[in-house]
Amino acid sequence: MIFLSLKHLTARKKQTILILLGIVLGTTAYVAISGMMLGFQNYILERLVNNEAHIRISAREEIITQKNIEQIFYSKNIHSFWKVPPSGRRDSLSIESPKLWFDKFDKSKEIYAYSPQLTAQVIFKRGDIEITGKVIGSKPLQEIRVSNISTYMEPGQKFTDLGDTGNRIIVGSGLLTRLGGRVSESIILSTGAGRSSPFKIIGTFTLGIAALDNTQAFASLIDIQKLQGVANRISDIGVKLVDVNLAQPLTNSWREFSRDKVESWEEANSATLSVFTIQNITRNFMTISIVVVAAFGIYNILSILVTQKRKEIAILRALGFESIQILEIFLYQGLILGVLGGIIGVILGYGVCLYMSTLSVGSGRMMGSTGKMLVAFDHAIYIKAFAIAFSSALISSIIPAYGATKLTPIGIIRSEGN
Repeated sequence: MIFLSLKHLTARKKQTILILLGIVLGTTAYVAISGMMLGFQNYILERLVNNEAHIRISAREEIITQKNIEQIFYSKNIHSFWKVPPSGRRDSLSIESPKLWFDKFDKSKEIYAYSPQLTAQVIFKRGDIEITGKVIGSKPLQEIRVSNISTYMEPGQKFTDLGDTGNRIIVGSGLLTRLGGRVSESIILSTGAGRSSPFKIIGTFTLGIAALDNTQAFASLIDIQKLQGVANRISDIGVKLVDVNLAQPLTNSWREFSRDKVESWEEANSATLSVFTIQNITRNFMTISIVVVAAFGIYNILSILVTQKRKEIAILRALGFESIQILEIFLYQGLILGVLGGIIGVILGYGVCLYMSTLSVGSGRMMGSTGKMLVAFDHAIYIKAFAIAFSSALISSIIPAYGATKLTPIGIIRSEGN
């Protein structure tokens, strides 16, 4: 049956090559675009999930509205009318009861690690240069268990060298460049309250995200508390989970535990994740287009082939071929096109992805640590690409193949006579 199927395909070489070319190009395009899109997504997600806390607990933020004021001062039966509705915020400068959180985390099996932090908006000064940014005070040994910041530091540098105190600081590579400084120099950190203190630069990090590399720095928790003049204050607690998929359920339950702000990494990065959703929709729409184009091509060529091979079908039926054997002949033709097109398309797509991974993209959004385009080589991309080619060929071959089984020698002779 396979031999007869190949014979039919080679009898119409131009049409067969054109259909095969369409499947190959569609599969190649899917692999290449998926590799590029997923490469960028994996790069960003790796930093969002692994470099940041899965859940972040921070000082309470409460917006004053007419509704919550009325709930405090008036009963449900009293209706109030405001000439000017209340507005404003009632924020807290620090987490109210951090020890309650620490006790909760110590008893929880879902928690891998947690790190208390104090985030301060400061002015970095070196000579006449002043740059506004953010410094995160933390306990180094706990921080490296919550984030992967140490992996983005220069070789030979250690995040734990910050120590518990000593006015040492690790700055983003972009921030160091903007300051015109270098490692081992000292810079001045100044707060809005007029407090300032010198800090020695002991290392740099490069996350690949300019907004962070150009404005962020790390120091020890005690040093930042001294800089702000607030002993024992904690503004944030970063929590890393054993299973990142538990982030949202735990966030929802912890909100009932305290009035502190609790936010999962999905909520904190909802804007970025929405972009990924749009990209995935675009990629899936392209997949549907590939399926439709390939399916119509295979359907058309097999339908024409069944019409042109009516006499041969009559002869085969007269020789004793069963309907299922006739179906196999034409079904195999579609499957051969799908398998060949899928295999060739996957191989070409892999080659295109290899080539794209060598392209220099400068300082664009797609830049990794090597400055090359970020391309994913996940096995799932290639399996799905081949499955698309194969399934479209199978589905589009069924109708004409089934139609061929309905032809009988007598019916064919009568139609030829007419």
